[in-house]
Amino acid sequence: MTVKATVKDIVDRCQTLFDDLDFNAVKDWKAANPGGKAIGYLPIYVPREIIHAAGMLPVGIFGGGDQLEVIHGDAYYQSYICRIPRSTIELGLTGRLDSLDGMLFPSICDVIRNLSGMWQLLFKDKYVKYFDVPQTYRDDIAGTFYIHELQDLRDDLAEMAGRPITDEDLHNSIAVYNENRAVISELYDLRAQQPWQAPASEIYLLLRAGMVLPVEDHTQLLRDYIAAAQEEERPRRDNCRVVVNGVFCEQPPLGLIKSLEMAGCYVVDDDFLLITRWLIDDVPTTGDPMENLSKAFLHHSAATSAKFEPDKADKGKFLIKQVRKSKAEGVIFAAPSFCDPALLDRPMLQEALNRDEIPFTAFKYAENTGQLQAIREQAGTFADTIKLWSA
Repeated sequence: MTVKATVKDIVDRCQTLFDDLDFNAVKDWKAANPGGKAIGYLPIYVPREIIHAAGMLPVGIFGGGDQLEVIHGDAYYQSYICRIPRSTIELGLTGRLDSLDGMLFPSICDVIRNLSGMWQLLFKDKYVKYFDVPQTYRDDIAGTFYIHELQDLRDDLAEMAGRPITDEDLHNSIAVYNENRAVISELYDLRAQQPWQAPASEIYLLLRAGMVLPVEDHTQLLRDYIAAAQEEERPRRDNCRVVVNGVFCEQPPLGLIKSLEMAGCYVVDDDFLLITRWLIDDVPTTGDPMENLSKAFLHHSAATSAKFEPDKADKGKFLIKQVRKSKAEGVIFAAPSFCDPALLDRPMLQEALNRDEIPFTAFKYAENTGQLQAIREQAGTFADTIKLWSA
């Protein structure tokens, strides 16, 4: 008889994967798949479907968090930028990313563009690509450009794999990732409806597990958690329901997410690990897969500070929709220090929230933030204010 995994079993496994800065899960996958290659990627968005279709393992690299002391990385970058490039360099120079055969650096900001060049200089034996994305959304212009970028990546990975990546391969991989996104959406719906049953800190660990596990295994892990969470009786508190915004790139320490929960906040939506929720509709599994992936990015993707919005009147609409759908009572803006995309967008997003009379508060963090008490007190005061005076 198969013993069902409990919530604790699943979360403990995810915590182990989260704590492992040596990426042993990737090493295990490569040992079980002789000749298989692993391709790392920085946050936000890369078409993992193409990596998967090449028979390779996509691996999310999100810096070193608060577990890694940065020594070498500080020699390569100035202090007035975010921390993620320094800790990523630290992971590479200390051999922790040796199991990777290549790295993709998506178009997030100038810092990540620079990091891709630094990686080419430091790791000449590895495949490195700066993965650019369009900044306009016309199919005849942006679509043509983006399909070319997708095809370049497809050709590069096919050469590495020693075999062509067929349309059938891509259709199968797109279907697998559609399924993964659908289960993640189910998980987020569960949390929005019953946040005490699926705390944000646990959801975060579940998503992080998907950065190192094969997508099929991750989908099953999510299903197991949903089933286990629905069976457990967990205490319900009179917490304030909030959306967290601004954490799409450099991730907050896990302790920060727990601090928000301890301060009396139920996080009912967020932009953590946005790559897992970037595409908001299924990608078609028939027809030209390159065109399908292009149209999905151009017309069916989440709004974020790292994605250009040509119409300023649209700024904030996606965030307000998140608030309404999740029945949140307020927004917490949490952005990494020196994160230009998030911090430059914040005033416009705040203006949109003011127009809709949605309360908000804001702070900055770093992935190795140690002083969480001040954040906890600020979040707690915000939650109390909403409970006491909000209509």
